[in-house]
Amino acid sequence: MSGRFASWGGYPNLPQVCHRVTWPDEVAPAVRQLTKLHGTTLAYGNGRSYGDSCLADSGCVLAMQSLDRFLQVNWQTGVVVAEAGVTLSQILALAIPNGWFLAVTPGTQYVTLGGAIANDVHGKNHHVRGTFSQHVSQFGLLREQQLLTCSAEQNAALYKATIGGLGLTGIITWAQLQLVPITSSQIDSTVERFGNLDDFFALSSELDHQHEYSVAWVDCLAKGEQAGRGVFITGDHAKYGTLEPGSAKKLNVPLTPPISLINNLSLRGFNEAYWRRHSVSRTRVRSNHEPFFYPLDKILNWNRIYGRRGFQQYQCVIPNNNAAIAMSELLKATAQSGQGSFLAVLKRCGAATSPGLLSFPMPGTSLALDFPNKPSLAALFERLDSIVRNAQGRLYPAKDAHMSGIDFRTAYPQWEQLERLRDPAILSRFWKRVTE
Repeated sequence: MSGRFASWGGYPNLPQVCHRVTWPDEVAPAVRQLTKLHGTTLAYGNGRSYGDSCLADSGCVLAMQSLDRFLQVNWQTGVVVAEAGVTLSQILALAIPNGWFLAVTPGTQYVTLGGAIANDVHGKNHHVRGTFSQHVSQFGLLREQQLLTCSAEQNAALYKATIGGLGLTGIITWAQLQLVPITSSQIDSTVERFGNLDDFFALSSELDHQHEYSVAWVDCLAKGEQAGRGVFITGDHAKYGTLEPGSAKKLNVPLTPPISLINNLSLRGFNEAYWRRHSVSRTRVRSNHEPFFYPLDKILNWNRIYGRRGFQQYQCVIPNNNAAIAMSELLKATAQSGQGSFLAVLKRCGAATSPGLLSFPMPGTSLALDFPNKPSLAALFERLDSIVRNAQGRLYPAKDAHMSGIDFRTAYPQWEQLERLRDPAILSRFWKRVTE
């Protein structure tokens, strides 16, 4: 046993003791040992889940980062087979010079392959390519001391349950991933300022179908006629340019301050300045892929800026018919509370259907807000939950640390199928919280 792990948000404060594995044949004995000593365990990737879905109920996780080898690559077809601890950044470092890119990538490249499947992550192009796991043809699953290969044709029920299954069906040991071809590592994007939430929906309707990627930053503290103002960004892989991966210079937050560095004064100043620095006219920009896809990755350990109490993210998706009204209510409630977020993201989700039982996206609009963790957050979340519930939306388990059991079970009615397929040796704090 070594090390003490936590979630990226640092809340709940439940440090995990970890057992590290380095080789595939160590996984089964490790699970057997951990369940004998602790009852249950849980695979732990690179710790980028925000809430308690990456925390073992027993307090003892199986650290998978050292299972990070590439098993097979074919640069003619863009097919990569790798162990579950390989990170997306490691995949990109090899793929980009060979003219390939991830079909779907979340907002950080520092998640593991296994974690991306377990949370069925999505990105700025859900309206085009769906979720990450829709590009995973098969994977290895250690379950009840048996190593299985899962795909749409083989062990299909486990394949569906494991995608977005939060690591509960077994230990993902390897996966086969299909990449997409590119001719440049650069991104051609457009950026423009918009004045309110109605403008966002108008821009989304106009531009989403024209571009591979689209997303918006929103000022969640703006009120009145400017409520929902923000910056709309689109992007496409450049048709010409170099295939150099590039590497932006990284900053680092070396220590965790005793209190959050994010407060109402700094938030209002940042939001106002960020909104005004962008033009009302559409501006074309070319950049390397990193600042476009992974702006926060430029700051290593950025989660520390929230202090010892950590932070919580609130991410929901609202179906299309209810999205405009619900998003207006969510932003109004947030602004009235005075508890803003400097990273507030709006994006549309498309009609692509993931095979995963608990996949988060649905056709509609997603909103993500980061909040410093403090006691007053509970009242705001209760209000936001009510809006999401009434709009028939749902929260994202990978980012959650507060969702009630009844809200989870209502929003994800297939949870019982996952529970029936859960490996008895595996249990997370999240799953125990929302299913009991």
